[in-house]
Amino acid sequence: MKKFATRFLPLAICLTILVMAFAGCGKTSKNTSGHDPKVSSSDSPEQDAKDGTTETVSENDSNSTSAQPSENTSQSTPVDVTLNEVAHSIFYAPMYVAIEKDYFAEENINLNLVTGFGADKTMTAVLSGEADIGFMGPETTVYTYNEGSNDRVVNFAQLTQRAGNFLVAREELPDFSWQDICGHEVLGGRKGGMPQMVFEYILRQNNIDPSKDLTIDQSIDFGSTAAAFSGGKGDFSVEFEPGATALETEGAGYVVASLGVDSGYVPYTAFSAKSSYMEEHPDIIQQFTNALQKGMDYTLQHSPEEIAEAIAPQFKETDMETLTAIVTRYHEQDTWKENLIFEESSFGLLLDILSDAGELAKRPAYQDLVDTSFAQKAAN
Repeated sequence: MKKFATRFLPLAICLTILVMAFAGCGKTSKNTSGHDPKVSSSDSPEQDAKDGTTETVSENDSNSTSAQPSENTSQSTPVDVTLNEVAHSIFYAPMYVAIEKDYFAEENINLNLVTGFGADKTMTAVLSGEADIGFMGPETTVYTYNEGSNDRVVNFAQLTQRAGNFLVAREELPDFSWQDICGHEVLGGRKGGMPQMVFEYILRQNNIDPSKDLTIDQSIDFGSTAAAFSGGKGDFSVEFEPGATALETEGAGYVVASLGVDSGYVPYTAFSAKSSYMEEHPDIIQQFTNALQKGMDYTLQHSPEEIAEAIAPQFKETDMETLTAIVTRYHEQDTWKENLIFEESSFGLLLDILSDAGELAKRPAYQDLVDTSFAQKAAN
């Protein structure tokens, strides 16, 4: 028996080695770095870069009518993106169309929408990494840049081209002129914010001194002015929707002017991200912008009734009649751009408005705070 074992032991070892070799040949490596590719975390792009993970996104839906996504779209795992919006308003209808029509999903983005309730809070979320993308007034990116931020927050897509607020009076004024506001108290917005600065811009355009010819109460929190006005505070109030329509519905106020119409075209709200995030994740920014453009296309090609129906799940507390009326009001005043390109002339007007309001320390260069490449690709 001992002799038998001695004779066949080398043969058994050889057979074992051959089996293991063939088994090894049947395996292929998925990644030369030793781990599978991963999508980036929506909360910490900086940590993703440090960990060496690779952001990978899937190919665009074959039925898409928008710009083609980046070539690097081989993975099917959706990319998590956290978007912090300054407010949840019907004013931003194209964005909600993109959400409800699954355009972000088509672009392989799993969108997490968070409401910041103020541009300052939205910017804080972007700077801290709590949000990947911010949606707010672009003036905030100017403030951050002038304060010396090491990681510039850059605007890459403009959504609205007019102000979205309205002047509400306590009685109907069919022949209203801006001179009628002189000597009265108006509930205004936060100092340095776009709503307040556009309001002051209109006053100056009508030869009214905001600091001398009327009283502007800026002590009330954003979103609370309608309740304050309904409770008897002020003679006029600058209101967003649905606040303006709600005041009309309850008979507590009447819309007498549109700040969007009277101010002309202004870059009121835009999407922005830290330059480091945009450099690390250009594919994500492009696909995000593609989805927005699809939402914009739908909004401009459909009736207010159809738009209201599309975004209704975002505003469950608003009845369809009111929702349609508000969308119609914004639609008729040409609120939304045909494309998302933040033009240089618009940026110059923004700086002029900031300067007139005494909020501009220095004028940043257009190319430092605006990148139109993603919007241009999406528009084409």
